[in-house]
Amino acid sequence: MTQDEVETAAQGGGARWRIAMLVVMGLLGAAVLVALIVTLGHANRQRDRALELQAHSYDVMILARTLSGTIARSEASLGRYVISGDKQLGQLYFDEWLLAGTQIDRLDQITNDNPEQQPRVDRLRAAYDARGRELSLTALNTRYGKNGQALARYYQGRKAPTLIEINTTLDTLIARERALLDDRTAAALGSVERSSWVAGVLAIFGVLIVLGAILLGWFTIRAVGERATALADAELERERADELTTAVAAATAELRVQEAKLRQIQKMEAVGQLTGGIAHDFNNMLAVVLGGLELARRNLGSDDPASVRRHIDSATEGANRAAALTRRLLAFSREDSLKAETIDAAALVAGMSDLLDRTLGDAITVIVRDDAAGGCVRADRVQLENAVLNLAVNARDAMNGRGTLTVATGTTTLAAEQVGRCAAGDYVTIMVGDDGCGMAPDIAERVFEPFFTTKEVGKGTGLGLSQIFALVQQLHGEVGIVSAPGEGTTVTLYFPRAAELVATPLPTVPIAMVEPIAPTMPETLQILVVEDDPRVLAATTGALEEIGHHPIACDDPLAAPALLAANPGIGLIISDVLMPRQTGPEMIAALSPLYPHVAVLFVTGFAGEVNVAQFGGHEVLRKPFTLNGLERAVMTAMAAERRQTNHPIAAE
Repeated sequence: MTQDEVETAAQGGGARWRIAMLVVMGLLGAAVLVALIVTLGHANRQRDRALELQAHSYDVMILARTLSGTIARSEASLGRYVISGDKQLGQLYFDEWLLAGTQIDRLDQITNDNPEQQPRVDRLRAAYDARGRELSLTALNTRYGKNGQALARYYQGRKAPTLIEINTTLDTLIARERALLDDRTAAALGSVERSSWVAGVLAIFGVLIVLGAILLGWFTIRAVGERATALADAELERERADELTTAVAAATAELRVQEAKLRQIQKMEAVGQLTGGIAHDFNNMLAVVLGGLELARRNLGSDDPASVRRHIDSATEGANRAAALTRRLLAFSREDSLKAETIDAAALVAGMSDLLDRTLGDAITVIVRDDAAGGCVRADRVQLENAVLNLAVNARDAMNGRGTLTVATGTTTLAAEQVGRCAAGDYVTIMVGDDGCGMAPDIAERVFEPFFTTKEVGKGTGLGLSQIFALVQQLHGEVGIVSAPGEGTTVTLYFPRAAELVATPLPTVPIAMVEPIAPTMPETLQILVVEDDPRVLAATTGALEEIGHHPIACDDPLAAPALLAANPGIGLIISDVLMPRQTGPEMIAALSPLYPHVAVLFVTGFAGEVNVAQFGGHEVLRKPFTLNGLERAVMTAMAAERRQTNHPIAAE
């Protein structure tokens, strides 16, 4: 190595060292800044609390002094009334005395939070009532002309125990509030001093890290000093507290918006992780499809048609499994809630057996137990399946990929708030239990909090269990969890029991009132096919020709009205849902008033961006579809159109 290369390597190493030191200094500076922010926030909260308590003490003392003055003015008015006999002075005495009573009520309200002051207020009220009765006798004597007796009673009442009790109680109450005020002021100043000390230490430490921390420490100390000085002006601080409350409300609203965005980002990250996890199974299914087609092609010229048919059936099965897997992934990624339906809990869990086996792996033994006896719940099937799958995946992680997972359905009757805040009634349960590591009680209490996770960074979003909890709450159910370290975890979902699945008979219509409906369709239909993808359009029209219909291709929804006008024999419109220039539901909404007799069949691979209500009750065929599926969908759409056109006749 030459001398220049050695110097270059040394310079590069020094640059990397300086960059590393800058990064370390930046991180330490950020830590100091965070610590300073936390310290100042604590000081602000202590100051606001001290101001609130000081204002409360001032209110109590001012009201007590006001009450004392009101009683004194009332008694003075009574004395002048006794001497002069002026009824206006008597009325003034009476009004002032009633005002004193309302002031005692107000004093009782504002000292309600202080158990120590309440007995004094009660004694004050009793003394007030007794004193009122004494003064009432004096006022009555004056009213009936017994001024001498009233005057004697008035001067005698100036030394009455009730008046002494009132004055003594008020003095005691004021003294106690003053002591509380001193204690609260001292506590507030102590908190500010402690906060100032911590801020000073952090500022000094920041000077050693970066020169800019000196200014930050200076501004921090000055801000703390200004806040300590501002404690003397309670009214000004109260206005500042109101401004801070408004700012906090605005910040809280913004935080909720950002939290909603973060939840969506986390959900999309989870969808990405799920896509990668399904890639292996999807590639296996594609291998089955491609392999089956290749074997079928090689055997086309052989004398064994059964072998060709077997390979084609294998490829078809693989394609159907891939389509079902894609449909499940799209349903999981959709943000809108799906349509609620009545679901047999045991049948749902049994139908997930293959999915659970494929997801959890061969090292997990899955035990499915049905004790629900046909119990049904009213829920969204996809969301409920995702909840069970999420619990199973969490259980697998808790068992480190090896153990026994139990999924059991059952029924139970709960009393009010027996589990969480549940209402009394019958419930269907879905229990997912494992024999994994378990959790401590403090962790088990937090597992349903958003963004809380015990997994390593990058292995969990912290949203799965919180979404399960939200789903159960929306269905007016509850979630129970039992866990202990080393004993595994059992999570039980409680759903209100719904009515059993019952086959609903079709309504009968009197034969004399309608014409019989033909059970079969015409051999050939003119069908308008609206699809923006040319390959899908060609495949759909070819499939319709194969099953004996006459399709009319349309690659633009805006061209559909002209084709309908030019072909009056069209009896069915098959339309894609999501198209660039106009969606299928929008096109049908515009055409239905002009062509009410034409049946409609929507074909879609993903309807997550379209409101289900926009389909208007028309039939929907999911992509990909088979020839048999397309034929059944066409017959169903035509039969539905015939029922709609015949029902008005029956009504007449």
